[in-house]
Amino acid sequence: MILIDDTCISEDIKDKQFVCNLEKCKGACCVEGDLGAPLEESELPVLIELYEKIKPYLSPEGIKAIEEQGVYVEDEEGDYSTTTIGDRECAYAVYEKNGMLKCGIEQAYNDKAIDFLKPISCHLYPIRITKYEEFHALNYDQWSICSDACELGEKLGVPVYKFLKEPLERAYGEEWYKKLTTEIEGE
Repeated sequence: MILIDDTCISEDIKDKQFVCNLEKCKGACCVEGDLGAPLEESELPVLIELYEKIKPYLSPEGIKAIEEQGVYVEDEEGDYSTTTIGDRECAYAVYEKNGMLKCGIEQAYNDKAIDFLKPISCHLYPIRITKYEEFHALNYDQWSICSDACELGEKLGVPVYKFLKEPLERAYGEEWYKKLTTEIEGE
């Protein structure tokens, strides 16, 4: 384990190689699983506030699901996640003509319609964060649907922590990321 400030980071984040390969997986992480994307409590009012600006970027099915279930859902354990369409794909995901899923929230951000990129859990994937009272545990979530990303990461020689530099800095700050790279690379 790597310890930086109030975070405990799995060695896999240093040792495993990963680069998303959307051409191969088509955005399967937006469909697979038993819930939508995990949401931070701080993201809930953001989604409520920005929904009308995000809505034009969504599919009719996604809009219907959100308008029936809400812009987010709460599970029986009190955790929040994005709404899903028929307990499958994220309601914010949109199929392109080539069958690839893209994030409607991220597209609205890219078009400068909103200033929120997307939920941090999506941006950080394949890292999943478990928050405890005194620290955060950052773990690499190895999933068969990402085998092509692992292969591409191996081919390009890109470890998880380097692939996820931007979202790690978004979540914990540039100084934290510098400490992480110093700890891993020994510089």
